Amino acid sequence: MEEKELTKMTVTKLREEAKKYTSIEGVSAMKKEDLIKAIADARGEPIEIKKKKSRKKKEVDAAGLKKKIKTLRKEKAEGRKSKSRKETNRLRKKIKVLKRQSRKFGKEKAEVIAAAKKVGKEAAPAAAAPAPAPETASADAPKVE
Repeated sequence: MEEKELTKMTVTKLREEAKKYTSIEGVSAMKKEDLIKAIADARGEPIEIKKKKSRKKKEVDAAGLKKKIKTLRKEKAEGRKSKSRKETNRLRKKIKVLKRQSRKFGKEKAEVIAAAKKVGKEAAPAAAAPAPAPETASADAPKVE
């Protein structure tokens, strides 16, 4: 079997194939990429596995989310006037997702602020307590004002 044939196989088929080789252990816990690599190694075939590209998450801020929600609401109102039910439903769902993201973003921001306050309170009592004055002057010495 070649690399193309292995990549086309399902995970269950790959597991069955991997169980034929005694040198491969932990077959049931392996992912598809790991199975393909293990089978190729057991056969002595060099194989390069291309991993799927991961999507980069866009940087999100609350103000940007709220602006997007406002524009989508306007579009939704226009969609209602034009009687486009599909478009209205699509916009409604998109608004719902953005509102969830906005709430999540706000919650995370609140947690960060609360943690910072907690750390600040722990450091504040030590800084707020006045340091004891050094007793270099004796009781008999005159006070200088």
